[in-house]
Amino acid sequence: MNAHAIDPVVSAVIDRIRERSREGRTAYLERVAAAGRELRDRGPARGRLACANLAHGFAASAPDDKADLRGTAKPGVAIVTSYNDMLSAHQPYETYPPELKRAVRAAGGVAQVAGGVPAMCDGITQGRAGMELSLYSRDVIAMATAIALSHDMFDASLLLGVCDKIVPGLLIGALHFGHLPAIFVPAGPMSSGLPNKIKARSRQEFAEGKITRLEMLDAEAKSYHSPGTCTFYGTANSNQLLIEVMGLHLPGATFVNPHTELRHALTEAAARRAVEISAHGDEYTPLGEVVDEKAIVNACVALLASGGSTNHTLHLVAMAAAAGITLTWDDLADLSKVVPLLTRMYPNGQADVNHFQAAGGMAVFIGELLDAGLLHGDVLTVAGRGLDLYRSAPSLKDRSPVWEERTAGSGDLDVLRPVAEPFSPDGGIHILDGDLGRAVSKVSAVKPEHLVIEAPARVFDDQLDLLRAFEAGELDGQDFVAVVRYQGPSANGMPELHKLTPPLAVLLDRGQKVAIVTDGRMSGASGKVPAAIHLSPEAAHGGPIALVRDGDVIRLDSAAGTLTVLADLSGRTPEGAPLSDARWAGTGRELFQAFRRTVGPAERGASVFGAARGVMGVGSGRAVDAGSR
Repeated sequence: MNAHAIDPVVSAVIDRIRERSREGRTAYLERVAAAGRELRDRGPARGRLACANLAHGFAASAPDDKADLRGTAKPGVAIVTSYNDMLSAHQPYETYPPELKRAVRAAGGVAQVAGGVPAMCDGITQGRAGMELSLYSRDVIAMATAIALSHDMFDASLLLGVCDKIVPGLLIGALHFGHLPAIFVPAGPMSSGLPNKIKARSRQEFAEGKITRLEMLDAEAKSYHSPGTCTFYGTANSNQLLIEVMGLHLPGATFVNPHTELRHALTEAAARRAVEISAHGDEYTPLGEVVDEKAIVNACVALLASGGSTNHTLHLVAMAAAAGITLTWDDLADLSKVVPLLTRMYPNGQADVNHFQAAGGMAVFIGELLDAGLLHGDVLTVAGRGLDLYRSAPSLKDRSPVWEERTAGSGDLDVLRPVAEPFSPDGGIHILDGDLGRAVSKVSAVKPEHLVIEAPARVFDDQLDLLRAFEAGELDGQDFVAVVRYQGPSANGMPELHKLTPPLAVLLDRGQKVAIVTDGRMSGASGKVPAAIHLSPEAAHGGPIALVRDGDVIRLDSAAGTLTVLADLSGRTPEGAPLSDARWAGTGRELFQAFRRTVGPAERGASVFGAARGVMGVGSGRAVDAGSR
């Protein structure tokens, strides 16, 4: 058990989150406890189904599984999968269900694929209409997870997901069945391809017209070249790192490559562990108790210490809310002041997650933060009590995983550093405040000389307009802050604007002072260009960004945490407007009109579930008023 004193700022943040969340968290845990008692007292969940219900539940099962499902001796394990064979990160899941079923059976349980969830790729939809559905897909995935688990056949779950919105969606949905233990089963990153420095240079050369489309495609294909997660440290790999720090992966499982013996062994071990921590094993570990205030703050600390994706300033808020916990950007801002940056992975450096793994990976990273008192060690995890278990790394012995504590430090100080010698004394994400509202700034990849910029605004209501201005040479030779508005959750689904990074980076490299301010998102792969993103309130809700005009001087000071416009906005009326329903159509967008009308602001997680209004009854799907928090 971690015996190190917790940093006073981390401790204070925990205390105020607990106080703020008291009513909602208490209501949530009461429902988890009631549903858990029913599981323990009355045996496997399917035993409470009427005969016709149960017969439907096992009609298609293999003979041995059918016999087990008829009875109530063995716990049932749900597999919820994001498998598809178009996306590299999820293609390895094709073989997981039969592997998991065999391992669950050997451990004394019975497993079924309870359902699938959609898995879209932001890398494919960047700059396309489909990207406007990306953030909404997180809540669709949460609902799909709830549908899968709503059959009341299960005593634990194995969650198969990796990327962007998939992991947060799976966790949000599973938390509404918080009495069920849940283990995430990762697929791992692809092996390293084209070096990130060459990839980034190729993108800028293509933006400048120096290489052809075929040359650019060849570079990208050498980067994204096989099954597995993309290797840069964007949202997908931030997901994976945070889930392990929250104790929802087996220790060291996160960054093991697909289709290796160790990956296979860890997959089987996760299946066995799901049986052991079910209500009918000796170590009942309900998900709703694992994801508590300490686990949420641990995730925030890990995000900051690793220079992770800004998308998690949305996702962590939404995931916490699903567990009855109210997390705010103020909490992240205060933590960022005391959490040092320990890693350099692209876009914050040239290394990728395979280099991080080789340097010591999660065992070294977690150990350093535990020893510094920045992580809470006294937490419940799927591996047992205490985050100290995650100081250990797995290896193979007789084709089974064994865990040994790593006592050595980092094997590569250019990638992973100790707390005593960080890359930066504070976290990689800053919260900005000012007369334009509140925004997020990822500073871990920004050069110190670019942290402060004061320049005239160039206003765009569509990212394509900015791209056209760049291609026409209209942005050459001038300092400016690109204001890209009507990109918020209610306007058009808050798309990532990663397509803007290469042209803006070109101008930055030419010596121009360039930054971006937007109520949209930037990708987890963005960072070189100084940016104030997730600006709230958004333009579609009357935010001051709608009042900005070309030429207004904007000062973005990421170091001081301020965002101001040096112009008098009083008396102005908003310019521009979000797309009408008639124009927001095509690529399925018209199916999501209800999301546009109900989604909450970025600062509250950009969720359609009413993060500030209540929590959900465990396993019921009914909204329960959590009162004022």
